[in-house]
Parts: sequence; structure tokens; C-alpha cells
Amino acid sequence: MATRQRALPAACDDSVRGLHTVATIVAVTGAPASAVRHWIRSGYLRATRRADRIEWFDYGELVVARRLARLLAAGFPLREIDARLAPLHPDGAAAAAREGERIVVDGRRLNVRRGDDLLGAGGQRQFGFYTAPLLDAPGDPCRSHPEETPAPSLLPDASAADLLAMAAELESIGELEAATEALRALLQSGGPNATVSFMLAELLYRSGDLTAARERYYTAIELDPDHLEARTSLACTLADLGDAELAEAALEGVLRQQPDYADAHWHLALVLAAADRTDDATRHLRTFVSLAPDSPWVRAALERLGEA
Repeated sequence: MATRQRALPAACDDSVRGLHTVATIVAVTGAPASAVRHWIRSGYLRATRRADRIEWFDYGELVVARRLARLLAAGFPLREIDARLAPLHPDGAAAAAREGERIVVDGRRLNVRRGDDLLGAGGQRQFGFYTAPLLDAPGDPCRSHPEETPAPSLLPDASAADLLAMAAELESIGELEAATEALRALLQSGGPNATVSFMLAELLYRSGDLTAARERYYTAIELDPDHLEARTSLACTLADLGDAELAEAALEGVLRQQPDYADAHWHLALVLAAADRTDDATRHLRTFVSLAPDSPWVRAALERLGEA
């Protein structure tokens, strides 16, 4: 069977300059990657551009992600956020999260601020002595005493969507082992899947099991050779395991396919710098800064370039 040939772009694409990847959203908001991916699946976040399993988001989507991440930090589990946002807008939870109004919290109650009115479920006006705006006050006092959230149990008849949501929720409350079991259960019931294998690899990496993470990244790539996010994460894992040459090769392969993927330029620059290849590292750092000027890693890149 003939091998599919892919045309390699010759230069970076200006259309992604200043956009944000999932990794950037995670770094900026502090939310777990699984939570961000849950919000993407649920329609809260809408990619501006997609290519080779990479998704880019504009600034407006980053604002929505911050809004949701602050709810998560306030002690609301992922699926409770879904349930509590849904009544606040006639078009459902995703529409509520995306509206320009401020989402505010009073104890365990969510409301939206529209002009001078504070509205609750069904559009009812709310009256209260104090509400904390989750968008404008990172230090909301109501976050200091979140209710304890029990870890959801693994149901044998849970659907794929349930297990994905369950894994994301378990990771968000720090139950990494239980989250990996939810994803393993999904693979056992549904068979090999590149997306789920990638998510499992990320969890294993977070858990510190780099060898197992490496194998799951390889599995994801075998199932989907164009999964460039998995290839990039694999390269980072290889570098952490001391396989710098393999890491470099993996990242160079990613950039041949997507030269505008800023995260790969950043990670390759670090690998090259560790190998004392300063000129090559500098070239990738400059490309990274050009592609992602608002990235949380830009300051570190500029410091490495001596331009901070």
C-alpha cells in the first residue's frame, strides 16, 4: 500500500501568531489539562484553528477558560459547574460561561451580573449583602472554605462521556490514580483510542511514572501518526528520561509537519540549550517568541535570549 506523502509547510503561518494552545491555557489558568479538554468537549471553549490534533484559541477563549478555572478553584467540581451554570442561561451551561456578564458566587450559589442586576437560575433577580465576582477578584474570600467533594465512583455501566468527565473531575481534585483507572476502564470497554491513550499518558506523566507515560504516548502516535501534541509530549518525556537525541528528533519531526507550533519550538530550544547548541536554541527561542508573544513562557525565553 502506498505511503501517504504530506507536503511540508515552508514557513510559519501568521494565522496562529498570538493564539493560545491547550498547554498555554493550562499554564495561564492553573486548571488541569483534563479540565481544559473537558471544557473543549463540552463547548465552553471553541478552537480558532485546528490542525494535526493541535488546537489554537484566541484571547476571548482564554477569558472564558479563566472564568471556568476560577469556579474550579472556588471548590466547584467540574460536573457541578456544568449543572450550576446550565440554569443561568436559556441556551445552557456553555452559553452561560461564554456570556460577557460576570459570574459571581455566593456560598454555593452561582449567579450572573447583568448591568445592575444580579440574576440566578431562571433569570430571577437575587438580593444579597455580598457576592464575590469570580472574574475580577482572584482572592475571593468564598474560596477559602470550599465544601469537601467526594471522589466519584467508577460505575461499570458508565458511558464513554461519563468516564471522560469522571477522569477529568478526579484529576481536578488530585485523585490521579483513580483518574487513570477511569481512562483504563474506558480503553478496556471501548478498545484502542489515540485520544484516550494520550490523556492517560498525560496523567501518568503527572503521576511521575515517566516510563509508563512514554509507552502510552507511543501508543497514541501508533494509533494516530498525525497526533502532534502527543509527539511533542513524548519528546518532553524522552528528554526527562535522558534520551535527548530521540527527543530532538521527535520535535524536529513535529516542526517539519507544523512549523507554526510554538510549544514545540520552546521545548526544542530547551533540549538544544541543554546540549550546548546555543545558536540553534536561540533560533527556536526567537521563533517561539514571535509565534506566542503572550505565552507565560515568553519571559523565560527572553531571559535566555538576554532580552528580558
